[in-house]
Amino acid sequence: MEEKLFFYYTNDLHSNFDQWSRVAGYLKEAKDMKKAENQSCWLFDIGDHVDRVHPIAEAFMGKANVQLMNDVGYDVVTLGNNEGITLDHDDLYHLYDEAKFDVVCANLQNVKGDNPPWFQPSVSINSVEGVRVGVLGLTAPFNAFYELLDWHISPPFEVLDEYISELTKHTDVIILLSHLGITEDQEIARRYDDIDAIIGGHTHHLMRTGEMINDTIITAAGKHCAFVGEVILTWDHNQKKVVNKEAYTTDITHRAKDLHTEEKLNDLVVQADKVLQEKVVTLNETIEISWFKDTPIMKKLSATLKEWTKADCAMLNAGVLLDRFEAGDVSLKDVHRICPHPINPCVVVLKGDELIEVIRASFKKEFMELQLKGFGFRGEVLGRMIYAGVEIETEIREDGQEYVKNVSMNGQPLNPDYSYHVATADTFTFGRLLPEVAKSETKKYFLPEFLRDLLAQTLKEEYESR
Repeated sequence: MEEKLFFYYTNDLHSNFDQWSRVAGYLKEAKDMKKAENQSCWLFDIGDHVDRVHPIAEAFMGKANVQLMNDVGYDVVTLGNNEGITLDHDDLYHLYDEAKFDVVCANLQNVKGDNPPWFQPSVSINSVEGVRVGVLGLTAPFNAFYELLDWHISPPFEVLDEYISELTKHTDVIILLSHLGITEDQEIARRYDDIDAIIGGHTHHLMRTGEMINDTIITAAGKHCAFVGEVILTWDHNQKKVVNKEAYTTDITHRAKDLHTEEKLNDLVVQADKVLQEKVVTLNETIEISWFKDTPIMKKLSATLKEWTKADCAMLNAGVLLDRFEAGDVSLKDVHRICPHPINPCVVVLKGDELIEVIRASFKKEFMELQLKGFGFRGEVLGRMIYAGVEIETEIREDGQEYVKNVSMNGQPLNPDYSYHVATADTFTFGRLLPEVAKSETKKYFLPEFLRDLLAQTLKEEYESR
């Protein structure tokens, strides 16, 4: 006798609630249909469901996301870096207190004491006909951030060495919920033959029909839940093994929205507005912003960053502010709307010649006009880099481009061999945006504060009506 096991999943929603009611309708319908047919079906999430870019996630520190997953009927989830490092320790510790689903993450550890009550490395679930399915979770080991919040993430392969052999003794099928990224998923498939399926996320890769490596099927459904994923494993009860593995992703952007979920979201928006209506400052006049010019607000924000981090200088891209502040009362909601990014302050150490190269690169048109997606940035374009603590002399040449002529600090030219502490957004410590910053051997991150916390401080100190 053969039995099909159905696993539906989502990954990397990033609080894209415009799509959520479609997700909810699709998953509830799929699960109800399978149950009516007496077939085994489970719902998984692979992390980064929470993203504080949205007012609902911001106001409730992710707990509203958990409510929404409860309503849909999720069975097992793991957590991503947006759950793990954009909430302070206590908020993450209590994030899943009201969850009606299991939370698995085998490489998460609480440095301050016992792990949360909801925490489990893995769970075992049984099919209608008694197939034992072991579900293990892993998340990306960003310990430079986690350890500042009193968590530790163990290396994934060390954890797998410990748990896979144990799971094989007590389960028939092993599924890994991996918020590690496609490259790590592929390597895991090469190393661990006992894993039947790896359901992935983090790197936002979309795999329409999955990928087979050895005897493991790998899948992921992109980002923002434009697609929902499905894994189908066929178990042969006579042979006592999986005899077929399939994976698909379905575009659900055209589907009708679930009305109950829309009502819940509308209610949460109203509640979030109330939470975020706290006044930050009262402005006598409108504060204008510009992505490609020096503006007073960006100069003052960069200065705040420099002073708050006790750095030698600071640099922030003007694209972090998305809109102007209107005269009158400014609330937490306004600050969040204008600076929604889950970006932390950071200090890196750069030699003088490296800092000069970074400054030169930041004045290039292609840098300022880059439409960045990811690395915490939730804006349109990077914009002009605004500096505090350094004096920069530029000129406009015949090609219309602005070029850096001289850079000095306190009236003296930068020493090429001196190490400067440079405060900036953590965005630039990832990828290849500013290679010198990303390659710096000394990086100090400041958590749990976001740039918008420094923005609120700047508004209070520099703009409060008197």
